[in-house]
Amino acid sequence: MADLDLNDDLVRRLAELLEETGLTEIEYESEGQRIRVSRGGTAPVASYAAAAPAAAPAAAPAPSGPSADAVPAGAVTSPMVGTAYCAPQPGSPNFVKVGDTVREGQTILIIEAMKVMNQIPAPRAGKVAQLMVEDGQPVEFGEPLIVIE
Repeated sequence: MADLDLNDDLVRRLAELLEETGLTEIEYESEGQRIRVSRGGTAPVASYAAAAPAAAPAAAPAPSGPSADAVPAGAVTSPMVGTAYCAPQPGSPNFVKVGDTVREGQTILIIEAMKVMNQIPAPRAGKVAQLMVEDGQPVEFGEPLIVIE
């Protein structure tokens, strides 16, 4: 295998881009080297190859069965992988609780991803029917967080 000049900063930036955009895979090619970063499970994985034509690895099949149907109607799902926080800081009251009425755009949670606190806004107005995460709980992309009716 040929020696590859690995650019750690580039790999980190590509992984961050995956987190920010919710993509599952990104590929970058420059000067005869190709870097592909993909998220198959809980963390991004990087693979490196020379720019010669090669068969791409098979994509993981989409989840099916009960887990694919586990997102209840009205659920707000996580836009990223990270840690969910129900309050703005430890010891503070939660942003919302079951029974609260929320307005569109109101912060309902914070998800910490890559040391950045991302406010998660309510996508619509309604009543909080269910909290599906606990404070400090790790969450995956697409995981239901809160149900708003």
